[in-house]
Amino acid sequence: MNSLVLHGGASNKSELRIKVEEFADIAFKEKNALNAVVKAVVLMEDDPLFNAGTGSNMRLDGSIQMDAAVMVPGKFGAVINIENVRNPVLVARDVMLKSPHLILAGDGAIEFARKMGYESYDPSTEKARTKRERILKKLKNGGIPEYYHPEFFLEFLGDTVGAVARINGDFAAAVSTGGTSLTLRGRVGDSPIPGAGIYCGEKGAVVATGIGEEIIKRMLSINVYNRIGEMPLEEICKEELERFGDIPVGIIAIDKESECALSNLTMPYAIKKE
Repeated sequence: MNSLVLHGGASNKSELRIKVEEFADIAFKEKNALNAVVKAVVLMEDDPLFNAGTGSNMRLDGSIQMDAAVMVPGKFGAVINIENVRNPVLVARDVMLKSPHLILAGDGAIEFARKMGYESYDPSTEKARTKRERILKKLKNGGIPEYYHPEFFLEFLGDTVGAVARINGDFAAAVSTGGTSLTLRGRVGDSPIPGAGIYCGEKGAVVATGIGEEIIKRMLSINVYNRIGEMPLEEICKEELERFGDIPVGIIAIDKESECALSNLTMPYAIKKE
């Protein structure tokens, strides 16, 4: 049975729940798993409501650096801290399919994108500028609360977008993020790290979202993947989430028979299946 799961990051905005449902309907029309997850992520990258592509956050210095990754069994591609492109996930797919490498970063990722035909694109928006200004004002006033506080996370830190799919027996996963406003230039989260923010193999596909540093330390996605078959998928995800306590985190996952989307924070998601 064909299935697609996508999430729009940590958000309590009702309009995002509507958007992910719409985007899931569109992406599920694709004929293979890789195209479906990439299409879903591209749609979210192009919508400024999401923290990816055009909706990306500005860092403290005002720059926008984005991460994205795609994975299918036996293949992986990612870009880290790429700038001035519209759809980082498409560049990540080209790294996987059209280069001898797995990950390209910074200037090298940008140069590769240009060689692949991606034009220069400024993803900055008034929303991103306003969020950065609010963060800087809070920093000056000493008003930044504890970093992992859920309300602070929802208001300022932003999140990834991602998708997993099983189509005609094949699995695929894709993620993209515009990072967080309260970070230094050059920071890398979990999204482009295989095993942390994304993993896909012959048993299924997993994508994580939340506080990237904590997800990397716990290698959340590979932990979920390695346990597939041990118990129902939703129970596996629930147990892995519990390891994080109240640290904001979410998971979408798919195996040969089931799908799940769980978070200890508000997370708009959609599940499509035949």
